[in-house]
Amino acid sequence: MKSFVSGQIVNQGYYSAFMPGHINRLWQIEDMSIIQMLSLADRHLGRLDMYSGYVNIDLYISMHIAKEATQSSKIEGTQTNMQEAFLDKSEIADERRNDWEEVQNYIAAMNGAVRQLDDLPFSSRLIRNTHSTLLQGVRGEHKLPGDFRQSQNWIGGASINDAVFVPPPHTVIPDLMSDLEHFANDESMPVPDLLKIAIIHYQFETIHPFLDGNGRVGRLLIPLYLVSKGVLKRPILYLSEFFEKHRALYYDNLMRVRTHHDIAQWFKFFLTGIIESAKKGIETFDGILQLQKSIDIRLKELKGKETVARKVLESLYKRPVIDAKKMAQIIDKSLVSAYKLISEMERIKILHEITGANRGRIYVFQEYLDLFKND
Repeated sequence: MKSFVSGQIVNQGYYSAFMPGHINRLWQIEDMSIIQMLSLADRHLGRLDMYSGYVNIDLYISMHIAKEATQSSKIEGTQTNMQEAFLDKSEIADERRNDWEEVQNYIAAMNGAVRQLDDLPFSSRLIRNTHSTLLQGVRGEHKLPGDFRQSQNWIGGASINDAVFVPPPHTVIPDLMSDLEHFANDESMPVPDLLKIAIIHYQFETIHPFLDGNGRVGRLLIPLYLVSKGVLKRPILYLSEFFEKHRALYYDNLMRVRTHHDIAQWFKFFLTGIIESAKKGIETFDGILQLQKSIDIRLKELKGKETVARKVLESLYKRPVIDAKKMAQIIDKSLVSAYKLISEMERIKILHEITGANRGRIYVFQEYLDLFKND
């Protein structure tokens, strides 16, 4: 890594842009502190991935993706919270609907990308498809969803002349993204997967290949890559909460690679994020298992309604917000029966009403939602 050169500033006439070097090259990791951190990160990821084998992971995956969607969007200034992410559009205040739609697009983009891995490799095509979903019908919809940019962009500053960072010109994006794709899939390059995705994330953010949505796509690529390589069975590790918590360090460490060619410091920061996020994920799953034990005890109080309440709970683990109409659909009974069951589930402290209204009441599975709260 001592010989690593991230790129160079290239004069473009009336402005200068950063031209990154190719990453599909021989990498030699000589820093023992990085190797030790890599070993620790692998161990924590292995523990996290074990949950995919002995819990019904598909019940809880929507919560992980919803949390990532709200956190990744928050970095870009979007203010939808987890509870709102599970509400219907009609239940969202008009002034918050744009934010809500961006979070919904992120959820759809992640789900769609994971499904596409069955047919597509980790590739530029997959990345463009994901970007298209992310920007569909929201504030960036006129910024070429699914297409690489055809003009110069920049980060920070009122104009390109006082920008914090100017990515490479659009003419070199196809070549740089092709290099990134080859690096991601070149098995002859013996680079550990966690360091490989650290490099890929840095390079993608440096290329900034789209007019909008680069940050969200770049963060989404991390769990997507880990699933594509079999490091994780399901996308249950996300770094956006860590990046948001240490936002200044996140941007500083990315920039330091460009200005000082210091990829080692970026590796350490990224691996710290993997370790902390994996630990948080393990704590969350442990909390889910403890909650399930508590819920099982409480459900026994319902006697004749225990079976139908369990059916509702299965739905709540996927979508922890419900109203009487949805409850009636789940249990296939009348609204009167739904309200009676809601009352019973309130009594045993599974559901909590959040609107305070006489009509159109909404109920949440608050204990479950609390497990996914940020620090």
